[in-house]
Amino acid sequence: MSNSVLLLKGVPIISDSGSFVVGVLIAIITGYFIGCINLSYFISRVKGFDIREHGSGNAGASNVVITVGKKAGLFVALFDIFKAYFAIRVVRMLFPGFFVLGAITAVSVILGHIFPFYMGFKGGKGFASLGGSVLALDYRMFFVLLIMTIFVVCITNYICFGPTSVSIVFPILYGYSYRENGGFYAAFILFISTAAIIYRHIENFRRIREGNELKLSFLWNRKAEADRFGVENDDGTTYPFEMEEDGAIKHKE
Repeated sequence: MSNSVLLLKGVPIISDSGSFVVGVLIAIITGYFIGCINLSYFISRVKGFDIREHGSGNAGASNVVITVGKKAGLFVALFDIFKAYFAIRVVRMLFPGFFVLGAITAVSVILGHIFPFYMGFKGGKGFASLGGSVLALDYRMFFVLLIMTIFVVCITNYICFGPTSVSIVFPILYGYSYRENGGFYAAFILFISTAAIIYRHIENFRRIREGNELKLSFLWNRKAEADRFGVENDDGTTYPFEMEEDGAIKHKE
């Protein structure tokens, strides 16, 4: 049973049990620790504050846009996409015969981003890392889901609907598309990240219900959102919003 442990229509899913176990361990360790590299947190620390205590309270690219600026936010988003892409490509290069290792690495990166050990397991929400994972696993799905995300976010005017929708649709689409190669096994694994991403966005949905969630239109109309929260807009040189304990946004004194 050491060779060709599991076959689907002649395609090896696990071609060698010992190598597969090693591959799983490397995928988990590599993915998690690369995922833990949270650039938004490091940037905020350099600027003298903890990004988790300002803006939306999220240690991710969208909150960098709020607290630092659009250019910094774009850079962080690209970095988070790249780290997931890089981790998955490296593992796939090392273990090309094990299809499911791509999904295992993707989940590990996303969990590392969401639950980094050195940040008390309170990191980002995994959207960009999910995007990088999709790009690495199937670039065609990346562009399809990117269009879907833009549509969903623009229609709802809330960013949180983007990652939660993609996190549900992608495993299903990926599993079905690669069903001949063990796609359903990969889909089952990817749903772990779906659960984590939805869990991290529960507070966003609660704030939407309570009217305390920043809208997407904040990116081009800061004053409207500032007025909606009853705070004064500024020129971007200070951090205009601060989180209260219940998740509501207030003006930083």
